[in-house]
Formats: sequence, structure tokens, C-alpha cells
Amino acid sequence: MDDVLSALLQCWSSGGTAALATVVQTWDSAPRPPGAAMLVTADGAVVGSVSGGCVESDVYEVAREVIISGVPVLRRYGVSDTDALSVGLSCGGTLEVFIERVSAAGAPELADLAADLRAGAPVAVATVVDHVDPDRVGRRLLIHPGPTPLLGSLGSARADAAVADDVRGLLANGQSESLVYGPDGQRRGEGMRIFAASHAAHPRMLVFGAIDYAAALAWLAAFVGYAVTVCDARPLFATPARFPDAAEVVIDWPHRYLRVEIDAGRVDSRTVICVLTHDPKFDVPLLAVALQHPVGYVGAMGSRRTHDQRMDRLREAGLGDEQLARLSSPIGLDLGARTPEETAVSIMAEVIASRWGGRGEPLSALQGRIHSDHRVADRTRSPHPST
Repeated sequence: MDDVLSALLQCWSSGGTAALATVVQTWDSAPRPPGAAMLVTADGAVVGSVSGGCVESDVYEVAREVIISGVPVLRRYGVSDTDALSVGLSCGGTLEVFIERVSAAGAPELADLAADLRAGAPVAVATVVDHVDPDRVGRRLLIHPGPTPLLGSLGSARADAAVADDVRGLLANGQSESLVYGPDGQRRGEGMRIFAASHAAHPRMLVFGAIDYAAALAWLAAFVGYAVTVCDARPLFATPARFPDAAEVVIDWPHRYLRVEIDAGRVDSRTVICVLTHDPKFDVPLLAVALQHPVGYVGAMGSRRTHDQRMDRLREAGLGDEQLARLSSPIGLDLGARTPEETAVSIMAEVIASRWGGRGEPLSALQGRIHSDHRVADRTRSPHPST
């Protein structure tokens, strides 16, 4: 949804009216994940996508109707549905799209959402997309981390409290997801379904080692959506001019910088750590810190010989087998990479596979659905040809 938020807020702040279509649930090989969104303005302009082209035409027509009627619509598209056959969801999956009208009068809480987004503060929007009481459909609740006041309401204090408690857990991980409750927020039963759209800061990638590989990785990671920090103790190499795509370039000893960031709460379960120094005096103290903190991924560059020596030093530093098993080394997938740019692709491929549970195998060699939220990662590592 982030790709349409600026257009949505611009339309809202100017007093306009638009329809927001959001993917709230998917099954099998749906083309886009929950949270993908498309905005249709009153003058017919379109921003974003909910399916990569399969169902956009139908969603557009429904959105135009919703702008006029103001009645939200939950629409399902799939190969087994008559509607899907007419619009052509050829990928073989099923998705549900919630389409609602958005205006300044009908969504005053968006002022607070806009303020949070400008400040970079994490916030989630919980919207009732289905309810036994049709009058509750479309109600929204803005949820922040911690015991902060809630803005808006889903229809009752009980429902607000139950949903806020669950959605804060999703927000901490930057996840958007559908949740089902009883009609008044009961933990068991059905009758109310909400979609929680999390808007958190971009996940961080900490790249240690100001080398040419780091410059290529910073560019690619920023393109994928990471906020990249490059850190090196050598001021001659750690300069903004060498890393124009990094959000920041830090001159400090790597392990000291990482410890400060952890203590300040700026490293979380989505953070990616890439150690490209392949110098024991830098990477061993750094990895000793990184592998004892629950981050999303830790990878280190180096040859097989460097890797074996590094593992021995980490064991001497007191790390156990469980902690060492979290280390991806040599870093990256076996793509036959040679150049810094190709190596960056192999590293990002492993990061993405680690995040979503992919195996890094050719899709043509696999059976079954392509997209899945519950795949089990194969943690067997392959040698990286360029390290």
C-alpha cells in the first residue's frame, strides 16, 4: 500500500474523493501480497496495482461505483469464480480485494496517519472488511506501538482493545494481515474480519566494509526497499561520495557501532547484517555481537578457508553451535557471480530467500504453487564463487 499512500493523502488533503482497493487476503499463487493497493480518483486516474494486470479492469469499475455509492465492497477473484473467468486471473490463485471510498469527511483519522508517516513513526490501520453488521464495515482504527491512545473505532471498546493488541504484534514485524474475530472482538468465533495494514520504517541493512561490493549491494538493497547503512573504521574509504545510495555512511569500528545501535533499539528482527570486511580484526568482534542478537539475517563474505578460520575464532570467543548456525557464510547464493554487481544480486537473492522461506532453486524445477506464505527454508549453504 505504501506505493499509493502519497497519492491517497494528496487527494484527501485537497478535499477530493477516491476509492482505495486493497488486497486483504490471498490463496495459492496470487500475483500480489496482502497490502497491495490501487487508488482510483474521482476523475478516473489510477495509481498502484492489486494484481499486476489480471483483475484491474474489474476493480476499476467497482471502485468507480464505490466512489458514487460510498458503500464498501469486498470482492473475491479466483479461477473457480465466475467473475474471475471474465476478468482473467490466469496465474491460478485467488485474492480478495476490499474497495472503500476515502474522503476528508469520511476518514478524518488520515490526518494523524499523514503526520505519522511524515515523522517516520510506525503506525497500523485496522479496517473492518467484513462483519455480520454491515454498518460496521469500513470502520477504521489507527494503532501505534506501545500503550498509546487509539484513534478511531471498530465499533466497540472491546473490539478495539482486542484488535489493537494483536495488530501491535504485526506492526513490530512490519506485517500486513487479515484477522478474524467474533462480532465484538471475541478471540474465538467468527463474524468480524479486519485487515491490518502496517506502515513501519523500511527494514535496515547494515553493510560493514566500505569496498566496491558494498557500493553495489547498497544500490540494489535500496532499490529493493532497505534503508542501508555502510559502516567502516577507515575514513579514507567510508565516504558518502563512494556510497550515494546508502541512507548513511558511518565511520566507526563495526562491532562498536552495532552494539550502540542494538542498545538504542534501532536493530530489530527485520534487520539484515552483511559483513564484507573479511578481516578478522573487524569481522570476528562484529559477528560475535550480531549472532547473539535476533536479527533477520547475518551473512559474511570470505573464502572457504576464511570461513573455517572465522568459525574457529568465533568458537574461541564463546559462541555455540546454535548461534553459529545463523551465519550465512560464504555469503550469497551460488549464481556464478563474478562482478560486484552480480555478487550483490546473489547476496540479495539469499536475503530475500531467508526472509520469505525460499530455497533459491529454479522455479522450473519445482512442483506446486509459486507463491506461498508458509514455505520452509533450506538452510544448506552453497559456496559463493566470488569469495
